[in-house]
Amino acid sequence: MRNILMLLAVLSLFSCVNKDASKKGSDLDIQGTWQLLSATTIENGTSQTTDYSGELKMIKMFNNTHFAFLKHSLNPKDTSSFDAGGGSFVLDKDDYTEHLEYYKNKDWEGKTFKFKLAIHKDTLIQKGIEKVEKAGVDRVIIEKYIKVK
Repeated sequence: MRNILMLLAVLSLFSCVNKDASKKGSDLDIQGTWQLLSATTIENGTSQTTDYSGELKMIKMFNNTHFAFLKHSLNPKDTSSFDAGGGSFVLDKDDYTEHLEYYKNKDWEGKTFKFKLAIHKDTLIQKGIEKVEKAGVDRVIIEKYIKVK
């Protein structure tokens, strides 16, 4: 009888644990490393697309609760294009919310950004608004990533 009570106690503890609080009802599997293929920004009615298949490379990594991104140029003489940041996220179906905790520009730290995600085979598309008043940024971004195998 004591063993059964102990088993019930352990099972009830496991049933109370939220295994992944950052993924609320999402079927999207974003965990892993993704390489940016292209990034489009739309600001003040003007659209600009950056191709990341040449000398500019960026990856974005996700685990259960956090994301991080790293960007740099493959040109050894170009040290000005390095960028990096990260923080926590919540994924609810296709609603993806980033909480940027680490970034070189302190005006961006502590900000929350809301995006829509879609995955088609091995391609992740992230679309949403980046708005940081202190930095004078108010734009739509559309980023297309491919899963790194």
